[in-house]
Amino acid sequence: MKLYRGRFAPTPSGPLHAGSIVAALASYLDARAHGGLWSVRIEDIDAPRCVAGADAFILHQLDRLGLRSPEPVVWQSQRSAHYEAAWGQLQSSGWAYGCACSRQDIEQALTAAGVPRARHAMAVYPGTCRNGLHGKAARAWRVRVEGSRQWTDRRLGRQSQHLDSEVGDFIIRRADTIWAYQLAVVVDDAVQGITDVVRGEDLADNTPRQQFLQDLLGVPRPRYLHTPLVLAEDGQKLSKQTGAQAVDLTQGLTVLQAAARILELEVSTPDEGRSASGLQAGASGPEPKELDRWLELAAQAWARRWLQTPGTHPVSPTMWG
Repeated sequence: MKLYRGRFAPTPSGPLHAGSIVAALASYLDARAHGGLWSVRIEDIDAPRCVAGADAFILHQLDRLGLRSPEPVVWQSQRSAHYEAAWGQLQSSGWAYGCACSRQDIEQALTAAGVPRARHAMAVYPGTCRNGLHGKAARAWRVRVEGSRQWTDRRLGRQSQHLDSEVGDFIIRRADTIWAYQLAVVVDDAVQGITDVVRGEDLADNTPRQQFLQDLLGVPRPRYLHTPLVLAEDGQKLSKQTGAQAVDLTQGLTVLQAAARILELEVSTPDEGRSASGLQAGASGPEPKELDRWLELAAQAWARRWLQTPGTHPVSPTMWG
């Protein structure tokens, strides 16, 4: 059986804002345009970042905007057994190793080696613990990397990253025992049979690490499309840290139309000459039929822009299913 499977995977650190709505809408429209399935995964594995009740409010926001999945919602916090199995596989194959280094240790090692680093740039791990801990206790676990990765993003085109020099051996289990994002997202996508990942452009540089893990674990690589970012007034990515506000659910159509403009979609006008921008919302928000009609038109616009080769993709079972 062949089937397109996409997903939207927010972190419940607060309500959805304009930037996260762009990613949610894009992933929903891509699945709908392909005639596939769209699911929602709550990425709550990093408990210190999560806000109580934010997951329920995010699901409420999606529902009010008409972005609904026929499948049950998945919570990362309930999937530790899958991550444990993948971690064990990486250990037994010799790709994962314990690391005793603190951030200060890494900075000191890089300084001693004369390695320059731009401000705010990621520190490339120098490989201190690659060949053993020398009596020290492991704080975290890393995966050893090698070579470079090339891939073609559906929007950004040809991409590449040299893992050794640009990333270094990266963490898959943190010192606080929390599973790292890179491992969790790869395992979740594999278990769920995700064929297409549509997400914000700020996550594009994570793709090589995730593809590296996909290859090590023997699971299929999804296709990737990274969407434009919504910027704050100072030019930074719009986020909760830069003062992003929750979307106004009484202005659902306006919110979706604004997201469509960021995605450079030309949404056709509805029948009988009513423009998409002319659809009316009541005091409590837009009518469900109006939302559904607009989303149908938006999916058609997405198909015209992004479905160069419409079709479906195989879903492969994994050992963690």
